[in-house]
Amino acid sequence: MNRTITTYSLAQRSMGPDFGIHDERRVTRIEQPHRHEYFQIQVNLAGNTRHHVGASERPLAPGYVSFVLPYRVHHVPHPPRSRFFVINFQLRFLRPDLDVDPLDLEDLALDRAPELAPFLFQEFMDFRLGGMDLRCARAACRRMAAENGRRRFCSLEVIRGELLLLLALVCQRHEGGIQRLAIAKARQGSRKNALSRVMRHIRANLARRLSLTAAAAAADLSPNYLAHLIKKETGRTFTDLVTERRMDKAQELLAHTSLRIGEVAAAVGFEDEAYFARRFRQCFHMAPRDYRSRAAAPRR
Repeated sequence: MNRTITTYSLAQRSMGPDFGIHDERRVTRIEQPHRHEYFQIQVNLAGNTRHHVGASERPLAPGYVSFVLPYRVHHVPHPPRSRFFVINFQLRFLRPDLDVDPLDLEDLALDRAPELAPFLFQEFMDFRLGGMDLRCARAACRRMAAENGRRRFCSLEVIRGELLLLLALVCQRHEGGIQRLAIAKARQGSRKNALSRVMRHIRANLARRLSLTAAAAAADLSPNYLAHLIKKETGRTFTDLVTERRMDKAQELLAHTSLRIGEVAAAVGFEDEAYFARRFRQCFHMAPRDYRSRAAAPRR
């Protein structure tokens, strides 16, 4: 059964339009997968749980810090007696100089905004602080919460400084893992290469059930980013792209093999022959059998 994924705005989840911070006593917990238009950080202080983010599931034990990009589907089922801070903010609050569409953030070069690295790599690595690092992170959260409650002259500058301090602390403590992932990402190349990996996955799995999540994993992308990339580069949805490739393959099999219509349908991922014939007719304005006959007719 398909469940609607709710997208939250910052106005729905925080007091201000640009920044908000809450501890476990004040936050409204959302148990279902959801997404939001802003960045989110969770600093976990007590209680073991899991962070379900995009296509990944990462541990979230005491001392772990989790990061969520805008529009990334996620949820964290906090157990009883958990203690944590949740920080929400807009990109323009942290980096007013950085004019990037939230859905294009995964294309952002790391040297343009190194402090955003944990958000880019959360699905591939864990961020844990301990000892003095964790105490510094907790103190930064408390100072942000206190300053946010006052909102006096220069409060936003103080909060921004503490937020950057927290992000820099995490980045420096996990520099090795971040750099390795950044190098691997650079090797994967451009959007064109990413789409090529997706198309190879689709072609190799036409007979199987194809999902956006699996295709994204095959290309080392997030599902949300892949959907955006396909739309931006081709003007189509993932489903449109899969259907086109299935119909192209069906044409090839009808014209150059003796497979029965039902076998052709199965070879391109349709369990129901009648449904395949209906979709084929929608695409080519003729039945599969008629297409085969026309392809087999001698040309004059």
